[in-house]
Amino acid sequence: MKKELGKLQPGRIWELFEEICQIPRPSKKEERILSYLIDFANKHGLEYQQDKAGNLIIRKPASPGYENRRSVVLQGHVDMVCEKNEDVQHDFDKDPIQPKVVDGWVKANGTTLGADDGIGIAAQLAILESGDIEHGPLECLFTVDEETGLTGAFNLGKGFIKSKTLLNLDSEDDGELFIGCAGGIDTLITFSYEKVNTEADHTAFQVSVTGLKGGHSGDDIHKGRGNAIKILNRLLWNAERMYEIRLAEFKGGNLHNAIAREAFATLTVPKRHKSGLKELFDSLGNEIKAASKTNEPGLTIDIREAVIPEGLIDYPTQKNLLNSLYGCPHGVMAMSPDIPDLVETSTNLASVKMTPREIIVVTSQRSSLETGKQDIADMVSSVFQLAEAKVKQGDGYPGWNPDMDSAILAVSRQAYTDLFKEEPKVLAIHAGLECGIIGEKYPGMDMISYGPTIKGAHSPDEAIEISTVEKFWDLTLEILKRMPEEK
Repeated sequence: MKKELGKLQPGRIWELFEEICQIPRPSKKEERILSYLIDFANKHGLEYQQDKAGNLIIRKPASPGYENRRSVVLQGHVDMVCEKNEDVQHDFDKDPIQPKVVDGWVKANGTTLGADDGIGIAAQLAILESGDIEHGPLECLFTVDEETGLTGAFNLGKGFIKSKTLLNLDSEDDGELFIGCAGGIDTLITFSYEKVNTEADHTAFQVSVTGLKGGHSGDDIHKGRGNAIKILNRLLWNAERMYEIRLAEFKGGNLHNAIAREAFATLTVPKRHKSGLKELFDSLGNEIKAASKTNEPGLTIDIREAVIPEGLIDYPTQKNLLNSLYGCPHGVMAMSPDIPDLVETSTNLASVKMTPREIIVVTSQRSSLETGKQDIADMVSSVFQLAEAKVKQGDGYPGWNPDMDSAILAVSRQAYTDLFKEEPKVLAIHAGLECGIIGEKYPGMDMISYGPTIKGAHSPDEAIEISTVEKFWDLTLEILKRMPEEK
């Protein structure tokens, strides 16, 4: 294996991160990375424990002279979001991630990088194996399936964690210390449809919307990025109204916590409307691209003739689908009145997928208020109930209420200021963090979340800024060194 990251600093974190990149670790398929971590613990003579959900905790005694310091748990998740560009050949179940250095950043080749949260895992391992880092008693908690359901955190048992202070290494902005996060809920919609015959006097077309930035449905929802499903649906809704199109396939997006970057449809249209349909897609497509040129300069809308499909979605279902997708809200619904620039409530139209008899629409809602979370989930549900679809809301997960009097916040804030000669920002985040669930399961846990700068998480544009990894590392070591004595 060619070492692409070996010359970066701090060297051992990058070496470990590159090792982690070689191990496939999709959500719910974390067996290989967990085996790697257990082997790591055994190799270094460290105590470890695994629960029924698969979560792993590795414990390390205090360094000499720090035995009376407060115990700390470092925490991150082992799974990664598996997204790739349509033209990239990559099997996330088998193929390693290929990191590369580009202008001060580490990226992958057309896939997600897995720095979310691979860099946090690498930092934990570097601390666990080191013989000269100053720290009190340590626990390193590696949770499973964070990205698709937070199920590892949900299934943590009582007594698994011994420490009362937690450092979550899963945030993505250098210079920012997070002390709160949004709660979330998924709303799943199912349309049942009948397959009907294609009409003889029709021509078939394939339509694609590609080139969007996508991104994290929490961190990036306020940035005005396009949603490929919404754009494609707008085109199809107008085409149905004007040119009697019939829909054979609609698919777009992938993960519940990612903004849809790409969407595709196969349709038929009466031959007499063939030229009119193309003109509509050109004119309306140009309007959409012009309106999106600042935030989405790479937006591409393509229509081309295709082979006549074997069957179509029955017309009542088609009409209900297109109307409800048009009416479904997407984006920021409310900003926080208390914390500047913080999104309070949002919703994400995440994906549309088809089986031979069903069309499945996935949406996700977030809010720092429980009432706001439920309100927007009910709003989304009502739209699809009007369209006669089956709607199911998930159990959701709790938010994490900020505590400005937190002891670990005081330690971390002072450490950052002393190291870098500037005050860090203290914020809440609109994304969901495992801290909310861990705090609910372990009342009184004193928590903070931070990390290096990662851009484009949950998309193939994911990149980590090299210079901020060294700051992240230095800050972590300084926090551990400054932990007060146990009372």
